[in-house]
Amino acid sequence: MTRTLRAVLVTLGDPRQLTGGYLFHRRLAELAPSHAASLEFVSVPERAFPLGLVGAPGVIRAVEQRRPDIVVVDSIVTWCFALTSARLPMVGMLHQPPGGIDFGPLRTALQAQLDRLAYRHLQRILVASESLSDQLRPLHLDPRVVPPGRDVATTVGSPPGDVRRGRRSALLCVGNWVERKGILSLLDAAARLEPSAATLHLVGRTEVDFGYARRVWARLAEADLVGRVVVHGPLDVGSVAALYAAVDAFALPSLKEPYGTVYGEAMAFGLPVVGWRAGNLPYLAEDGREGLLAPPGDVVALRAALRRLLDEPELRATLGAAARQRALGRPTWEETAGLFFDELRRVINRRST
Repeated sequence: MTRTLRAVLVTLGDPRQLTGGYLFHRRLAELAPSHAASLEFVSVPERAFPLGLVGAPGVIRAVEQRRPDIVVVDSIVTWCFALTSARLPMVGMLHQPPGGIDFGPLRTALQAQLDRLAYRHLQRILVASESLSDQLRPLHLDPRVVPPGRDVATTVGSPPGDVRRGRRSALLCVGNWVERKGILSLLDAAARLEPSAATLHLVGRTEVDFGYARRVWARLAEADLVGRVVVHGPLDVGSVAALYAAVDAFALPSLKEPYGTVYGEAMAFGLPVVGWRAGNLPYLAEDGREGLLAPPGDVVALRAALRRLLDEPELRATLGAAARQRALGRPTWEETAGLFFDELRRVINRRST
């Protein structure tokens, strides 16, 4: 009988947050028992940068008190362990490049240095995407790709009703309101469509960046968008799945997306995707094959891509079918969990020999 592998994952703050990395880790924890494993969470308190360095020894003590076989460090707190490491084997699970993706140039540069120092303590580095792997290869880290699963939920929630709201089609965007997600660009592009063309649905946290949220709310209040956008806020995965199943296309013009789990989820539901030719999206969808990709920041081109999808149902169906076919070639969450826990076991076995 296989002995249960006990792992502890160190993350930042509340692990129940509704962002890609947190959802990724919770899915792994839920599926751990079916892979003869357990995955518990220990949190680094949210403090001003770089005070996490000071608290790292206490976090390590809390981890070691649980007596796990291995420690997994989330990339959002990797820098905290630049000067501290555990006596146990440590693995990095990276969802972002060194320095992070949501900070100013000074913080990014300083954190990148600390991240690279912390990588020296890691016996293996796992990354969530091929694009992130490509970014890390110059550092000679030999990262292993463990991508998110393509399936958003085990069960689809109740049908959301008339998502088109009397218009010809419905668009869905799933992303928290932070600047890199491009919500304002999407609103500007949608506003330039014919009023009868589409109803846009926005899913995601609205209060992450209060300054940006104020700008989004102000844009939504302008006459050219009134009544054309539905703001859902954060939803559970079953409800998000129900929206994927109901709408006609998916749009998220994100500039920096280390993976973009929502693109893969949307594609698995047979939705063509629209976004910038940036981040990981070009690794997931080819322009003109599974979706339409616009030059980063070009709102006119973004609007043209949306209009093509909405005006050409045959194109929409062709791209959607290709998107689903490509998505089905990616792992399910069950398969992703298998990859993840297999990698942890390899580290433990290599250390014990």
